[in-house]
Amino acid sequence: MSYRCNICGKGPVAGKSLSHSHRPTNRRFLPNLQRIKVKSTSGPKRQYVCTTCIRSGRVQKAQ
Repeated sequence: MSYRCNICGKGPVAGKSLSHSHRPTNRRFLPNLQRIKVKSTSGPKRQYVCTTCIRSGRVQKAQ
């Protein structure tokens, strides 16, 4: 499973971590994904969704 939001496709991005001596090392910034039950046409499904999509209302939670 790739670490991606099933709604918007947001995934990890690469960057640099700077130490006190400003020596850059590679790192990954991961999206805040939550595994929630989502309403779909074929019934409720568990999907990985980022918190931005949950808060903005792009996805409806199933109960």
